[in-house]
Amino acid sequence: MFDPGRIDSFPEKPGVYIMKDKSGKVIYVGKAVSLKNRVKSYFKSGESLPAKVSSMVSHIEDIEYIVTDSEVEALILECNLIKFYRPKYNILLKDDKQYPYIKITTNESFPRIEVVRKIKKDGSKYFGPYVDARAMREAIDVLRKIFPIRSCKKDLNRVPLKERPCLNYHIKLCTAPCQGNISEEEYGELVKNIIMFLEGRKEQLLDHLKAKMQEAANSLQFEAAAVYRDQIVALEKILKKQKISSTDLVDQDVIAMARGFDTACVTVFFVREGKIVEREPFILSNAEGAERKEILASFIKQFYDTASFIPKEIILEDEIDEKEAIEAWLSAKKGLKVKIIAPKRGEKKKLIEMVAENALAYLEQKEAIEERQRIRNERAMEELKGYLGLGKLPKRIEAFDISNTQGTESVASMVVFENGMPKKEDYRRFKIKSVEGPNDFESIKEAVFRRFKRGLEGDEKFKNFPDLLVIDGGKGQLRYALEALKELDLYGQVPAIGLAKEFELVFIEAKSEPIILPRDSQALYLLQRVRDEAHRFAVTYHRKLRSERNLKSILEEIPGIGKARRKALLGAFGSLEDIKKASVEELVKVPGMNRKSAMAVYEYFHKA
Repeated sequence: MFDPGRIDSFPEKPGVYIMKDKSGKVIYVGKAVSLKNRVKSYFKSGESLPAKVSSMVSHIEDIEYIVTDSEVEALILECNLIKFYRPKYNILLKDDKQYPYIKITTNESFPRIEVVRKIKKDGSKYFGPYVDARAMREAIDVLRKIFPIRSCKKDLNRVPLKERPCLNYHIKLCTAPCQGNISEEEYGELVKNIIMFLEGRKEQLLDHLKAKMQEAANSLQFEAAAVYRDQIVALEKILKKQKISSTDLVDQDVIAMARGFDTACVTVFFVREGKIVEREPFILSNAEGAERKEILASFIKQFYDTASFIPKEIILEDEIDEKEAIEAWLSAKKGLKVKIIAPKRGEKKKLIEMVAENALAYLEQKEAIEERQRIRNERAMEELKGYLGLGKLPKRIEAFDISNTQGTESVASMVVFENGMPKKEDYRRFKIKSVEGPNDFESIKEAVFRRFKRGLEGDEKFKNFPDLLVIDGGKGQLRYALEALKELDLYGQVPAIGLAKEFELVFIEAKSEPIILPRDSQALYLLQRVRDEAHRFAVTYHRKLRSERNLKSILEEIPGIGKARRKALLGAFGSLEDIKKASVEELVKVPGMNRKSAMAVYEYFHKA
């Protein structure tokens, strides 16, 4: 346990405190104006703490701190550390790596549009994050029909290229700058228009296009005027669908929340030029017992840390404690004054009430779906217990599968389902070491043996044993898995079955004939989901290893590309196909590469 007496030596200065458990894992990160006073508040005798905070304090083994020059610096550091550690007791926005962004590569001569999951400081413009990836891609499709910019990764530093234009040109989704069909200036106009659209300045964009159309008509450039006319008509259709929310033309984000049991839904309405242009719901976990203002403050810090655009006004349904520090931080990021407002009456109050209603509706819908899924999973586990004669509900199911190509790059996957749902943090994968050639039986035995041996040795990653072990395959694969359990003296302690893919037959050692589960049973659906996930995970890992091997052998043929550069290229691009598509400028940016080596890689693939 942590000794509270140590806090007397903490400084009365702003900074960040980092709480750790007995294993050294970070369980909470917080900021403070006075480190000494803030940390001491957790250990005041006789003062009742919320259940979540009390649980956290009971697990604290050590507290470290970092002193900063100001509260704003502490806030920035807190954001970075929470994102890095994802601590158990912090209120967490769903991992923003999962949210897509729209990227415009404005660092290139003919910028392109693409979808990415991570923001880099590369001179490009980013928009997002977007929760609804499907809606985002639909928006990109509409944009490219109105303003046809490229999405390919061709190096256009020297145009025209010798190759012919691709299909996108023929279906009018690209102007084929690769052929020199459009000047850099004209192309830049398309890019500028897309950026205005994504920034929410649609009215301004409309006025700009109308002026350009009139200018073209006055100059008797009727074809150009017709293009502008079509763009205006398409934009006006979009604008008609957007609801006017305010006569105030200041850009605003309107934020409200609804609470569930241990989660909260925070919904953001993005208001640009007085119109609601987008709305996004976000789920935060670990919100149980936290005050509304704490949840809102946590969301604002995590969301705007990576948001591509910060408005001049952020309208909240409640006041927050760190308002001044957050305003200063956001103003510094934007380069303009940013205000946080919690209206009590008037137009903005009505708007915030509408956003709160949307947050509640989204959360209720999400919880209703989750409840239906929970009931189905409970039924599936009850059915499995009965059909297989298990002593208890199979709440934790582990499944193994093998993937290889004629025995090469043989790998095993282990996936975990708890209470009928994937538990991805417990997934594991194994490179098969002791088996030569395409031998799935021995490979299953090795993987199962290694998994349970590490669990018996006290490895934290493998300490939880399953209530049911599922082996992808028939009697043979099951027999070899059971041999592994026998060698570890676990035979009879871990129930195991084989699931044959062709007819969905279930094999258990106690019966000579397979068990045939009803085609419409929830038990069968659950086993199929588990087995299919194990197969997907194994195949994905096998393809990755095979791609690395192929990439290595091909890159070895390129002069000047040694082991370090091969590794760096693979880390940067992930696949041979993406390296082939990369421009010289993209290759140069890879650590360890220079222009000469980048040209060697580019010319190798393009000459070939």
